[in-house]
Amino acid sequence: MKAELISVGTELLLGDIVNTNAQYLSKELASLGIGVFNQSTVGDNPKRLLECFEEALKRSDLVITTGGLGPTKDDLTKEIAAEYFNQKMELHEESWEYIKERCRMFAPNKPIPENNKKQAYFPKEATVIKNNNGTAPGAIFEKDGKRIIVLPGPPREMKAMFKESIKPFLKQFTDSILVSRVLRFNGIGESSLEMEIEDILDEQTNPTVALYAKEMEVIIRITAKAKNDEEAKIMLDNKVRELRNRVGKYIYAEGGEEIVDGESVIEETVAKLLVEKNLTVATAESCTGGLVAATLINYPGISDVFLEGCVTYSNEAKVKRLGVSEETLNKYGAVSPQTAKEMAEGIRKELGANIGLSTTGIAGPGGGTEEKPVGLVYTAISINGETIVRENHFSGDRRKVRLKAVKQILIDLKNIIDEI
Repeated sequence: MKAELISVGTELLLGDIVNTNAQYLSKELASLGIGVFNQSTVGDNPKRLLECFEEALKRSDLVITTGGLGPTKDDLTKEIAAEYFNQKMELHEESWEYIKERCRMFAPNKPIPENNKKQAYFPKEATVIKNNNGTAPGAIFEKDGKRIIVLPGPPREMKAMFKESIKPFLKQFTDSILVSRVLRFNGIGESSLEMEIEDILDEQTNPTVALYAKEMEVIIRITAKAKNDEEAKIMLDNKVRELRNRVGKYIYAEGGEEIVDGESVIEETVAKLLVEKNLTVATAESCTGGLVAATLINYPGISDVFLEGCVTYSNEAKVKRLGVSEETLNKYGAVSPQTAKEMAEGIRKELGANIGLSTTGIAGPGGGTEEKPVGLVYTAISINGETIVRENHFSGDRRKVRLKAVKQILIDLKNIIDEI
């Protein structure tokens, strides 16, 4: 089955709303073995929407829309779907009763707006889908082997309706599923990783292996096409084993699609290691302004090992709170490997922690020099009587530099802990 997605709403075209619905539906359809060949976005214009339906259903068997199911005059998605199939709209009494019930629930002392009744009109040939999270029902339109499925625009409503009703409906049209496993890497770049597994990439069939570069790390997604979850698991396990045998030392996280996005994976990995190994930690930060501490304490249970976080922004604070020597500051400056080292050692000794972490640098946009440019950040880790200092040169604005510094020190900490 070939599918296309049409996102309806002028606000999407104007950029007022980010279109996360298409991303969600593409992933869900892929997991069912249904290919998405095209995606379109169209404003609240009936002529253009009808043209979209006509073009899409020339190429595909299924069109799924999001948006345009509200009570206002410009919400016309299901009306245009009915027009495309030459089907007459009529009141769907069950939907109208449900809409009135929800309206009374949220505004018990107000009259029900008459235009809400518009949301309850569907062709008798359509399968109406109840919206358990809003007033706009969805529907499945079918004729001559072609289908249009209309879903509400709000992501919370759309996702629930797809999961509860549409996904079970679509399973009858496919005899295979796609299941993915994700590996996240640090300490190796995309090109180097590709060279290490070039033969695996060249010889891939099913499962497929794809590399994605992210900031300061690389992701590999392995996708298996199988008859069921059990068969897919065997295929994925075998391919992951092959990759781990080749480049396992660079892998820091493994999971499903939930670990593809976001920067939380490394912080969760490190925090979990600290808790499991019962390694206490304290932080002394200058340019990152408490972000290292804030990142670590996002993890539930970190209170067992996280002792304290200090933002020692001024030289005076570095001296008084951490014991950094004035001689070091005068000779080398606050942004120096020597100061970073003394900061990490100072906080570790002061708190009696197993690990002391420190950051000091020039996040910008001003303050840089030829000798010490914007983006220069020193990170230090004091552990087991040894202190490791890294000199980093980050690009980007002030926020990017600080976030990159946090990620780098956590990656380094993870690698050190792994060797303990």
